[in-house]
Amino acid sequence: MPLDTIHDFNCQLLAELPHQRYQHEPILDYATDERVRARLGWQAVFSKTLFLKFKDGRFALLLTHQGGRLDNKAVKAALGAKPSICTAEEMQAEIGCLPGAVCPFLPRADIPLLVDPQLMDHHAFTWTPGHPEQTFLLETTHLARLLEQLPCQVSYLPAPSA
Repeated sequence: MPLDTIHDFNCQLLAELPHQRYQHEPILDYATDERVRARLGWQAVFSKTLFLKFKDGRFALLLTHQGGRLDNKAVKAALGAKPSICTAEEMQAEIGCLPGAVCPFLPRADIPLLVDPQLMDHHAFTWTPGHPEQTFLLETTHLARLLEQLPCQVSYLPAPSA
């Protein structure tokens, strides 16, 4: 999927939501993210999006915060199978995103989105809308309205397993 398609879709999602957009050098790792954050004064948590695959050929996205981890048991409870993280090559072939800049909001109905409820513990979060030289910032109070617009199945992960 072309990055312009992902970017345009994200712009449409945000058309009626208060948000901020930033243009900067490409961000493909947390070190660059930290430098850009400090320079631009972002008051938000960085999001982390993992592209997951299942043995039966399905894919899913997991949206969490920078410190979030993949909880295999929670994903299995939500989607019925244990996931693995896709390789960079698999991800680029399937959705077109670059490693380190995976967009959580795609215009695809066939890839469900799992949301880590711990993301809601933060006032706002940032994500890359396809192009790694752009960042969008949204207060988490507006996330539900954004998620309602997605064409895919959206669910929140259950509480972390012990």
